Amino acid sequence: MLICWHVEKKSLAIHSQLINCTASEVAAMVEGAMRHGTTMDVEANYTDSHGQSEIGFGITRLLNFDLLPRIKRINKVKLYRPVAGEVDAYPRLAAALTRPIRWELIAQQYDQMIKYATAIRTRTASTEAILRRFTRNASHPTYAAMLEVARAQKTIFGVRYLRLRDLQREIEEGLNVMESSNGANSVIAYGKGGEIASNRRDEQEMFVLCLRILQSALVYVNTRMLQDVLGEPEWADLLTPADRRGLTPLFWSHVRPYGEVNLDMEARLNLTPGRVPGPRATAALLAEPGTTAERV
Repeated sequence: MLICWHVEKKSLAIHSQLINCTASEVAAMVEGAMRHGTTMDVEANYTDSHGQSEIGFGITRLLNFDLLPRIKRINKVKLYRPVAGEVDAYPRLAAALTRPIRWELIAQQYDQMIKYATAIRTRTASTEAILRRFTRNASHPTYAAMLEVARAQKTIFGVRYLRLRDLQREIEEGLNVMESSNGANSVIAYGKGGEIASNRRDEQEMFVLCLRILQSALVYVNTRMLQDVLGEPEWADLLTPADRRGLTPLFWSHVRPYGEVNLDMEARLNLTPGRVPGPRATAALLAEPGTTAERV
């Protein structure tokens, strides 16, 4: 089993789920973005390089939020041509360009794609079930149309990723928040090496939910602490805007999972050897009822 986390940019975990090792990561990503249980609207989902699957770009576009992966091997990305017949339209991108998008297929299957997207949004069908149905029949025309939408969206994202340094920094910042969240979980779930020891799914889900509650409590306490400190007048002009952007409520240096031990370095242990009666003295005491023993 794997734990899939969705963490908001301000460091708060908004969704968690247990998925099988063979389950689709795209389905888990979509379910978390759609079922996070908060009042906010998800506009984008940051993922690592493994999250840049084509079908993921297609489904997220149909569900009206962006998939923003970090592209590790940007030199291997292929860009699809917007129209056919303009071979020399983009000479500097010729090495990266491939075939044109099949817009006619998208137009033919548009209603069906919207039907599946609506089923995911209204929970009529799960994303995992829809993707499993399509992967078993890769020639399905609706699936092929979704892939064309995905290729168009991935091309747009690839061009933006190449051009905009701010977008690259935004994605890196979002992924750093996720790494920080994983670090906090490793500190909080310190028992048994942080591993889920049980094979029962209900106990595994309980473990994940309790871990999520603990992390949320940590973020809440840290937020209150930061508010108290920043509310003091001497901090008003000390922090620059760059300093304030670097503040995060997800820190754990003050957490003591194993408790706290206070050592008094001014005191010394009493190491004076005690008087312990030997076997003969004990026998003598037992033989003489009128004597008393000294306790050490």
